[in-house]
Amino acid sequence: MVREENLDVRAVTLGVNLNICANPDPDKLAAAVFARIVEKAGNLVRFCDEVSAKYGLPIVNKRIAVSPVSQLLEGHTVETAVKVCRALDAAAEQVKIDLLGGFSALVQKGVTPGERTLIESLPQALAATRRVCSSFNVGTTRAGINVDAVVSIARKIIETAEATRPAKGFGCAKIVVFANMPEDNPFMAGAMLGPGEPECVINVGVSGPGVVKHAIDRLVQHDPGATLDEIAEEIKHTAFRVTRTGELIGREVADRLGIPFGVVDLSLAPTPRIGDSVGEIYQSMGVERIGAPGTTAAVMLLNDAVKKGGAFASSAVGGLSGAFIPVMEDHALSKAVTDGTLTLEKLEAMTAVCSVGLDMILLPGNTSAATAAGIILDEAAIGITSRKTTGVRIIPVPGAKPGEYVDFGGLFGAGVVTQPASPEGAETFVNRGGHIPAPIHSLMN
Repeated sequence: MVREENLDVRAVTLGVNLNICANPDPDKLAAAVFARIVEKAGNLVRFCDEVSAKYGLPIVNKRIAVSPVSQLLEGHTVETAVKVCRALDAAAEQVKIDLLGGFSALVQKGVTPGERTLIESLPQALAATRRVCSSFNVGTTRAGINVDAVVSIARKIIETAEATRPAKGFGCAKIVVFANMPEDNPFMAGAMLGPGEPECVINVGVSGPGVVKHAIDRLVQHDPGATLDEIAEEIKHTAFRVTRTGELIGREVADRLGIPFGVVDLSLAPTPRIGDSVGEIYQSMGVERIGAPGTTAAVMLLNDAVKKGGAFASSAVGGLSGAFIPVMEDHALSKAVTDGTLTLEKLEAMTAVCSVGLDMILLPGNTSAATAAGIILDEAAIGITSRKTTGVRIIPVPGAKPGEYVDFGGLFGAGVVTQPASPEGAETFVNRGGHIPAPIHSLMN
């Protein structure tokens, strides 16, 4: 299962609350942030490696999620925000983790001066760092959508793409904009330590798309006439086993660190490797061309079965548990976009029933801030109306045109540049700003 089906623990993420680091002096603030992370995460990689060797199960990523950095920036300048971001990056390098999340702000109802400072700092901060990821919550089912915040963040996404032009706009691969953002997500780029979480906590993300695909393949080989409800049952049983495995690993790492275990997030997060793809699962179900009619129903079936199996396996399931559809990070999805069978509009429909949203989407270099804001607003609308998490991670590639191929390498993958069928035409609506009220059902509970 480990060797042939790509079963692994995709991420062990240590949550660290940084609020104790608050200081009016920028240099002391940055130094405190660095010291806090090094103190709490100094043994994370070593303990993960020991537990991985003990059970023979790879732990692919060791990561850190911090409390929203915007809380530390009240009364500070953009220069301080960049300084703190550099300190986060240096600390991540010191403790040898691959990514750190939490350069974040919760702006669903309004924007404080500290949050505005963080938003303004994005292009400089992400261009100057390698490991730091940024996320924003712009809407909730109870609060509605903060359109002013969406417009401001969209502008900074465009500026971040330009600031990281030599890397083909890669800075934007480290920015996620959410509605109904979870507080305990171990997956990047959206991880942070949310309100109500412990001072320190271990959250685990276990991903097994290859395991699920092989389980469906075995079922169909044994019974070519297997029905969709039988496929759903097979996915549930497989998700149960994978979730139990993840919780075992997570609890042992937490015990060794002497901190609480939080949640196991069973999200079928793919990688660009063949055999480790969510898109291949849909093909095993019988969707021969991803994007064809029926694809959204297949996504719903998979997402629901994964959640049911995981929930039965553990009382500590959290994060984003379900099925991811990050286009660049999944070779089958990326190929479908290249072939033209999977459009941005079809992806948007699929996000209504998957566990996140539009993820790792390459856009043309001339994409406007209004277009980016419109994409974010559409996804947020799906999330708050459906009472689920939706997110947007879009990457405008400077100088690129639709159809061009871009390769970021590693887990970030590759794909072709795409765009909405009508990229322009909603500028007046988007730029009205203000606030989109919460849907009526959220007020009737």
